Amino acid sequence: MNVYDWDKTIYPKDSTAEFYVYNIRKDLTLLRFFPKQLIGWILWGLKIIDKTEMKKYFYSYLKGVKNIDEKLEAFWDERISNINSWYRDLQKEDDIVISASAHFMVEPACRRLNIKYLIASEVDRYTGKVLSENCSDKEKLNRFIKAGFNVKEIENFYSDSNNDIHLALKAKKAYKVTDGKITDWKF
Repeated sequence: MNVYDWDKTIYPKDSTAEFYVYNIRKDLTLLRFFPKQLIGWILWGLKIIDKTEMKKYFYSYLKGVKNIDEKLEAFWDERISNINSWYRDLQKEDDIVISASAHFMVEPACRRLNIKYLIASEVDRYTGKVLSENCSDKEKLNRFIKAGFNVKEIENFYSDSNNDIHLALKAKKAYKVTDGKITDWKF
């Protein structure tokens, strides 16, 4: 099986950030959540809170997004063609995407690409409530195992981030993706 990170790997940008901007452009009243988000970013930057806690501040804006399901579908209708072209050449039926982004954010894209297996951070799309630990760093490995997958079956692992070292070390072959280009991951 091949295992992929999502943002800046299969998808060339940060889809969570793009969806946030997409929503702000459609509804400027969502900026009312910005002060709370800013506090979260500052506390995280100062290492007072971890990334999971910071995301609780960030996702608070979702409470104000009207018709979020329709907006998610429209967002991905506009952007699915932006995936890195190499992915279609490598795609296999048993691919797994594992992402720190919210499951609700990545699922519509995976559905469009016929990717069956997605492991991601759990966030309520309607309330912004964070329902799980952020799926990054060692948590990605933990969640992969908890989902019932065997690390010994990872043939190839692809990611843009050094934070994914835990999964990269378990793969038979690991690759770094930088600006859409794939290179061997040098440990």
